[in-house]
Amino acid sequence: MKDALTIHRALLEWEAVHEIVRLPIALADADELPRALGLPPERCLVTRVYSCDGVYRGRRFLAGVIAPAGERPSMEAVRLTVGAETVQPAHADVVNAVTEYAAGLVCPLLLPDDMPLLIDQRVIDTLPADDVVYTATGEASTALGIRRRTLYALSHAKPADLSTPSTATPTTHAPRHPVP
Repeated sequence: MKDALTIHRALLEWEAVHEIVRLPIALADADELPRALGLPPERCLVTRVYSCDGVYRGRRFLAGVIAPAGERPSMEAVRLTVGAETVQPAHADVVNAVTEYAAGLVCPLLLPDDMPLLIDQRVIDTLPADDVVYTATGEASTALGIRRRTLYALSHAKPADLSTPSTATPTTHAPRHPVP
């Protein structure tokens, strides 16, 4: 399983400024980050994983969504954005196996290259690029602190309006590759 040390090593390799924070309480899931850190939810980001059926490469696939803690994107907006026929929250055992993170504590970094990753447009619009945001590390007792701009660049997430369904044409997702 991936953990804080795995993330830390990758970020050092990518020469990305970051901090692994020891939490005062253990988390059951990333939605608890604001309470644990004493921060507003918009500064604590959660990666939600969805199981999708349909047209993307003609098979089932997982898609990730980076959103503020406590917020759930519109599944219809996710469905339309990734071009799936159906979307539902992925089962924990599938999340664990595919992402190699503990379900509920998924970090938006080091995810499979063929897994489309979206970031809620509100995160991009409301937080200054140099603000530090916090996200899960796959462990209940740590969090990753990183500039929003850096997280966005390294995750290769596609911004999308996920608050309401869009009538936009589904996009084609190229595989994401780690930053050299």
